[in-house]
Amino acid sequence: MPKYVIEREIPGAGQLSQEQLKAISQASCGVLSNMGPQIQWVHSYVTGNKIYCVYIAPNEEMVREHARQGGFPANAVNEVANVIDPTTAE
Repeated sequence: MPKYVIEREIPGAGQLSQEQLKAISQASCGVLSNMGPQIQWVHSYVTGNKIYCVYIAPNEEMVREHARQGGFPANAVNEVANVIDPTTAE
């Protein structure tokens, strides 16, 4: 199943409290529960003004539908072509 990286522009994301992040996570999980098992949230990286989320889904449209239903921005949705790490150099 394809993996996607979603870029969400959220001003001040890095300053969100744990309670705010919990609420965002709960909202996302609620939408995912309603959408069914085909789409999965792997994890997210919170930076200064953006959140980068990694999802597994059958297609980009399903990722964008999750964003629409949850009221989350999805400024860029990119399918992961490959993954590299330090072991790739070996």
